[in-house]
Order: sequence, then structure tokens, then C-alpha cells
Amino acid sequence: MILVTGGTGLVGSHLLYKLISKGEKVKAIYRRAHKLEKVKHVFSYYSEDWETLYNNIEWLEADITDVPKLQDAFKDISFVYHCAAFISFEPDKYKTLRKINIEGTANIVNLSISNKVEKLCYVSSIAAIGHNNNPETLITETTPWNPEEDNSVYAITKYGAELEVWRGSQEGLDVVIVNPGIILGPGFWRSGGSGSLFNQIYKGLNFYTKGGSSYIDVLDVTNIIINLMESSIKNEGYILIAENLLFKDFNEKAAKALGVSKKQKLVQPWQLEILWRLDWLKHKLFGKRRQLSKQLANTLTSVTKHDNSKIKAALNYNFIAIEKSIKDVSNLYLKDLKL
Repeated sequence: MILVTGGTGLVGSHLLYKLISKGEKVKAIYRRAHKLEKVKHVFSYYSEDWETLYNNIEWLEADITDVPKLQDAFKDISFVYHCAAFISFEPDKYKTLRKINIEGTANIVNLSISNKVEKLCYVSSIAAIGHNNNPETLITETTPWNPEEDNSVYAITKYGAELEVWRGSQEGLDVVIVNPGIILGPGFWRSGGSGSLFNQIYKGLNFYTKGGSSYIDVLDVTNIIINLMESSIKNEGYILIAENLLFKDFNEKAAKALGVSKKQKLVQPWQLEILWRLDWLKHKLFGKRRQLSKQLANTLTSVTKHDNSKIKAALNYNFIAIEKSIKDVSNLYLKDLKL
């Protein structure tokens, strides 16, 4: 049997659909019952018989930081897809990020070892990969992580989680780690991630920054991790990206696909320097949630380009074009607006 953590998230819900469609026996854990509705909605994008497929999942209420409940989830499990994570770039959320991303992952690794799980896949992030000073130099799996850099709290905890997974590999657990770029997929329009970006662009987001990043379709992520888990590959890490794209270009393509204005204004780096300081001041004076940290401002003005040659060679994989992914996600967003 297969265990999926983070089954109510973007990657987890699409992964569950793919596994169940293949006839696999799957157990998934969730923390909040109302989020199960999002999984049902994702299933409805891809099948008219979505309810039958959904009902084949064995759901278990648990939290990756709650070891006693997790122990029940690991009964009869042979393969684990660890997709659960807390995503935040707010510096004051560091303790929560550590507890969920690092300690939670350590729990998953320890239970996988004690229950003799055959293989574990950990879905990390390109945030946990090192950086190059030259934006034209492609970042690879061997680009070193520099702990002395001003890394975001999210990146620090995802890197720490990877260390726990590699520790598991040293203790005899077969593992694979994937580091996806910005994952494009439907169904999560207001809960952060790329879905909320489509929502913001549709509602009039008309500015861009000089930076750029790496993108991948959620269907590629799920296909690749299943292929890796079913292969003989073990104790390897892979960057998962389809294309490198400037934020300006992404915004323009999404605006076109959504049928809204493509006019954009450039936010200069010096303006972001002022904005993140004002954001910090509002947090200190009035307790407002951080919207723009120093590290996030730096990310928005940096161009990072990642190399996907390792995973392409390992699986002979062809990625979905990002322009197609943007169109497909936009069409589902517009469809959901009519509901």
C-alpha cells in the first residue's frame, strides 16, 4: 500500500488522482476535513467518474508532527510520497516552519525506517538548491548550498528537511528527492502558490519585477515522482523544471490566457527595498502579517535558471510546455469562476 502525506495540497491531490487511476491502493492523511472538498474538486477536473475514484482513497486524520497518529497511518505501507509542507516566507513563522518541515519530515523518515518502507519520495523545492552569482549559469543538483547566504526561512527549513531524508538513506532507507520549481496547477486559487497568482492576474495585477524563476506543470511533477518510485533509482535528487521564465513573461502569458489586460509596470529594486522595510515596520508596530520580507524582495529581483538535464536523462522525460500549462490552468480558473 502507498501512503501520501499532504494529500489535500496541489501536488498531493493530483498525485492521489494519478495513483488511484492506476488502480493503486492508497492511504492519505489530512489535517482539516474541509480541505477534502478541494481534492474532490481536483478529481472532477479530470474525470466524470471522480466520485468513485475519490472513494477508493483510505483517508486518515493525522498530523506529521503527531507521532502516535502517524504510527497508525504507516500500517501495511510499502511506499511513501511525502508531499506535506508548510509554505511561508514570513520570518516570524520560522518556528512553525521548522516544526512541520524539519521535525515532521524526521518523523516520516523514522517511521519509514521502523516500518521497513521500501522507498520514500520527498517533494522538496528549488528553494533548497544552492544559487549562482551569475544568473546565466544554470543551477544544477550539485550547486552548493551556502548557509551563510541570506536564505529565506522557507528555504532553510526545506534544506533541513532534505538533510533528514538523506540521513534516512544512510540508515538503510531507499529515497528519492525532487526539487520542483514554481508548480502550475488548478484548484487552489486563494491558498498561496501559483494558483493565487492566476487569481491576482485576473483581478488586475499589473506590475512585475526584474526577476525570473523556473516553472513546471503539476502533472509533470506527479508523473515524474511516480516514475522515480517505480524505477530502480534510489538515493538521488532531481531538479524538476520545464522552463526558465522571467516574471514579466509569465505575467504576460497568463494575462493573455485569462483574457485580461497585459499592460504592466516595472517595480524597481529600490522600490522593493522601501516596501519590505515598510512591511517590517507595520508588522512591528501593528502586528500585521508580513507580506514582503527582505529575502522575498531579493527573490523577486533575481534571475535564477535551473538545469533539468539530470531528470531528462534519467527518465527520458519530455515536459509539458509552460505556455500550454498556463493556458490549461487559465481555462480551469475561468471555468471555476462560473461555478
